[in-house]
Amino acid sequence: MIKEMISSVDNLTEDELEAFFSDAAVDLPVDGKRILVIIPDSTRTAPLATLYRLLHENIGKRVQTLEYLVALGTHQPMSEEAIDQMLGRGENGTSVYKVHNHRWDDPEQLREIGVISKSEIEEVSGGLFGEEVVVTINKLIYEYDHLLVLAPTFPHEVVGFSGGNKYFFPGISGPEILNFFHWLGAVITNKDIIGTQYTPVRRVVDMAAAMIDIPRTCFSMVVKGHGIKGIFMGEPEKSYEKAADLSAQEHIRYEDKPFTDVLSMAPPMYQDIWTAGKCMYKLEPVIARGGRLIIYAPHITEVSYSHGELIEEIGYHVRDYFMNQMDRFRHIPRGILAHSTHVKGSGTYEDGIETPNVNVVLATKISKERCEKINLGYMDPDSIDINQWKDREKEGILLVEKAGEILYRLKNENH
Repeated sequence: MIKEMISSVDNLTEDELEAFFSDAAVDLPVDGKRILVIIPDSTRTAPLATLYRLLHENIGKRVQTLEYLVALGTHQPMSEEAIDQMLGRGENGTSVYKVHNHRWDDPEQLREIGVISKSEIEEVSGGLFGEEVVVTINKLIYEYDHLLVLAPTFPHEVVGFSGGNKYFFPGISGPEILNFFHWLGAVITNKDIIGTQYTPVRRVVDMAAAMIDIPRTCFSMVVKGHGIKGIFMGEPEKSYEKAADLSAQEHIRYEDKPFTDVLSMAPPMYQDIWTAGKCMYKLEPVIARGGRLIIYAPHITEVSYSHGELIEEIGYHVRDYFMNQMDRFRHIPRGILAHSTHVKGSGTYEDGIETPNVNVVLATKISKERCEKINLGYMDPDSIDINQWKDREKEGILLVEKAGEILYRLKNENH
């Protein structure tokens, strides 16, 4: 059963959200139980401070334990100060509950819960892969009786749309499964995955989540601006379906013609290229072959705080560059290869010559020498006058001032 509320105008008001949580809480079987709430980190737009307060007001006195786990995937752990700011924890008398950071790279935090068989992977991937996949997850969840997920849903380059069971895999999973399905998504390609509700990768995620033998309830929300357009509570698979439908309406913008030049501005919540790569993923479908996309982020100084050394070793390349040389890159986790191909975009690798369809340029604090080393273009961010990019769509020039969450598509392409 799904409980839902969708604004008929712009966004849900605080009164409407309070009414929704009050009604939804009645059906939550949490009395006297230990509850773990799984939440995104600060690289996702969501009014978590409001949701944190409403959750505590409605179930805080009914539960035995209420704690949080940040679904970092492979992102850097958040500091206590950053968590306080994200959740409004301790402000205006707000309760302070314990918040844990997930660590994908710490075997002591993980537990194996099953294996997806070779035959299942062959079927799901349409024969692209024939291997078994070990499923591991943060073992902290087994200290609780019920798992709640607060999950914003947006178009996503690896699974189609984020949200739902993605907050378990890769949100709080180990490296084996996340590296596998990121590469599966990359082989299928960003352009064929992003903004598609049911993908082979989503099937792998749902298969892994079915191995969790703890009750799970998901609050799937669709964020518009800084507010919530709609929210759905229920089983992760069902609430995701509803949220993905609404996200497709709210988060996909259709253009008549492709653009030759795009200035894609990364918001401050993206602190490295690992996260700011979304400024490319969401715009690749509307860039003309041979066009240019500039990731404009003067605040960024690093390629990746978690994976920088490996990315600087391999650089950014199109999918076929790696697929034709997999033995050479066998020591590199496939999740790293996937990120590389997603940022570089589609293209070809024939007779030793790599030809990307898009020229990706970094306008950041990353030096020209480092950009050349990782096979991306360079531009001095100080040389860019934002005003010169405005209102030039008819010339084939596009400015996106908060890139990374809205997906751009061409009207004449079928999806």
